[in-house]
Amino acid sequence: MRQGTPGRHALCHLILLLTSLLPGRLLADDNSAKLEQLRQEIQSLRAELDSDQARKDSLQAQLRDTETRIGKISQLLKALKRQLRGQRRELGELNTRQAALHKDLQGQRVALGQQLRAAYATGRQEYLKILLNQQEPAAVARTLTYYDYYARARLQRIRTLDASLAELAEVERGIHQKTQELEQARAEQNQEKARLETTRAERDRVLAQLEQQIQAKGVRLAQMLENERQLQRVIDSLAESPLDLPSELGEHKSFPQLKGRLIWPTNGRITARFGDSRNVGELRWQGVTISAPEGTEVRAISYGRVAFADWLRGFGLLIIIDHGDGYMSLYGGNQSLYKEVGDWVEEGEAIAGVGDSGGHSDSALYFEIRHNGKPTNPLKWCRGKPKKLAAG
Repeated sequence: MRQGTPGRHALCHLILLLTSLLPGRLLADDNSAKLEQLRQEIQSLRAELDSDQARKDSLQAQLRDTETRIGKISQLLKALKRQLRGQRRELGELNTRQAALHKDLQGQRVALGQQLRAAYATGRQEYLKILLNQQEPAAVARTLTYYDYYARARLQRIRTLDASLAELAEVERGIHQKTQELEQARAEQNQEKARLETTRAERDRVLAQLEQQIQAKGVRLAQMLENERQLQRVIDSLAESPLDLPSELGEHKSFPQLKGRLIWPTNGRITARFGDSRNVGELRWQGVTISAPEGTEVRAISYGRVAFADWLRGFGLLIIIDHGDGYMSLYGGNQSLYKEVGDWVEEGEAIAGVGDSGGHSDSALYFEIRHNGKPTNPLKWCRGKPKKLAAG
């Protein structure tokens, strides 16, 4: 019998180690040490898969590195875009406040001018005449009270005007600061875009070299078979040490109860269906491919916990969610991943952005549903069809 490769022995040892470290389920969020251990073991598993001496491919390693960098840069660009939107919104609010203050100041100036003109028309002499008028003491008292009120109102108007001027100056300083922050964020965004384009150019170079290596149909078939074997090894290792899911799901229904009612993970057009031929040997698709523009949100189809979030040969940036009862959903080819191993996700929560990682030429999401490690047709689980995206 053919002896197993060192890579296989190491993988078996890794799976046994995972099983011994995690004898049942993780204890949930309060056991962060075990969760961190699982993350480290998944990293080790990925390294083991990449360094298998029988099939090691330096170009695949380069592809993994460049696509992982693209994912991180894309995440940073996404955060910068959110920051820019927030700063523009704050700047708009400050400009609106500035316009309101200018309008209020104009009204206060008009009112103060009217008061000053009325005071000038009345004149100081009239006030002295009233003081010297001894014939009607009651009228004098009333008039003096009126003048006192008039003077206090004028003083209050001046104080309000001063306060508005001070607030306007503060708002204008805020506008200046926000404008500077906006320009800085724009500069950072442009730098990251330049980095992204450079990294994409590296990726294109690696893909061109890979394409030269796999021109022969037999080589392509061997690579596809190896990709599927590696994915199966990952899923089997995860099944040996499932993440903790509560036995009582509360408001959440169990995954089998949702059959036929699950949401689709993204909007777009299905370009490959479960069971379709892959036009290479006897290989068939074990999931569906949904064509969508880069960055389109990928959503979790149901409540669960992230069991894997990393780059995997043939599948690019891949995220796997454990839904309990032996059910997992897989989302591959992503541009970037928004979640990490151990994160809980709700139905419809954004977990990734659509991309073309894994060496693919077109932007699309590869989506699978598995039960006890075996693929099952997503069309039987998700309701209807993915919504088609409007042109343009």
